[in-house]
Amino acid sequence: MSPETNYILQSDQEIKQLEAPSLDYEPQLPKSYRPKIGLIGCGGITNHHLNAYKAAGLEVIGLCDLNEPKTHERRDSHYPDATCYQDYHQLLANPEIDVVDIALHPAPRVAAIEASLNAGKHVLSQKPFALDLDVAERLSDLAQSKNLKLAVNQNGRWAPYVRYIQQAINAGLIGETNTVNIYLNWDHTWIHGTPFETIHHIILYDFAVHWIDMAVNFFHSQSAERAFGTVRKAKNQLLESPLLGGATIQFSNGVANLAFDGQCTQGAQERIVITGDKGVLTASGEVTKISEVTLETNEGIATAQLDGSWFDDGFKGAMLELLCSIEEDREPFNSAQNNLATLASVYAIIKSADNGNSVEVGENRQLGENCQPRASE
Repeated sequence: MSPETNYILQSDQEIKQLEAPSLDYEPQLPKSYRPKIGLIGCGGITNHHLNAYKAAGLEVIGLCDLNEPKTHERRDSHYPDATCYQDYHQLLANPEIDVVDIALHPAPRVAAIEASLNAGKHVLSQKPFALDLDVAERLSDLAQSKNLKLAVNQNGRWAPYVRYIQQAINAGLIGETNTVNIYLNWDHTWIHGTPFETIHHIILYDFAVHWIDMAVNFFHSQSAERAFGTVRKAKNQLLESPLLGGATIQFSNGVANLAFDGQCTQGAQERIVITGDKGVLTASGEVTKISEVTLETNEGIATAQLDGSWFDDGFKGAMLELLCSIEEDREPFNSAQNNLATLASVYAIIKSADNGNSVEVGENRQLGENCQPRASE
């Protein structure tokens, strides 16, 4: 750079346009393993689960929910030959079922995970798979002791742009990660009048967990050390829970910065910028619907045009990674053990948002009442 261009932060060098690296970002089917699957919990999000499994050619033979009509609805619309249950212990007693997808709310989720592992089933759990780090570690240890796989449905990891970024980082294309910067604005006011509105940390706990998980994994070989979190209500906000939030996570040689605006009713967008000591990765577009990733290094700049979408490739990827790990007898990328680092970071961010101080990652062991729906009066 010349002194003039350097002063205004502008390069006077022409940037060479390069062909984008070919990276395996799409969900991969196991070579031959096709287990029969059971679904425990048939809430609204499971429509995406079942759409993804059907598209991948997977077989779901059991569906369970206390709400019998909801179970029948899921069966009739996706897997007409599946058996419906109201008691998940009966589903777990089916010897044909090898893998269970647990999509229950957090409170009953732990008991269902434990029962499934004790019944000899591999498990894909909805996130967060526990509200207590000690419990999360115990469940991870239980799965390992039984030689079973316990994975977490952090489906954002298989959104095409997220997976491409992760593979680029894993391949060393930007060197060692220095910063991860994530910004989102979108309309989260749809929760008005629902139980979600009474969760104080609805943004950091229920929504931002996907992007916190991304940040933790984008640092690849570094561990999160300290975190700071904050939430605020927008000036003209009508909803009870704060819809503005932010977090900073400190790593051994880097920093992640995340900002969330769930009160913005126009122009929803997501932007991710990751700097490394050898390059920069950038992705931007509509929230969860980014279709390209740009890589810039000393060699030049390349933009990858991506196929697929978070909904439903993300859900497909989370399950297929579990199945591949079972077939290959290895730890899945979305294993409970791997997800402990995300949970610890989320817990630290939330404690910081409550007390106003930075918190050591791993210090806060439990999520309190600010992460639960308030009981109706």
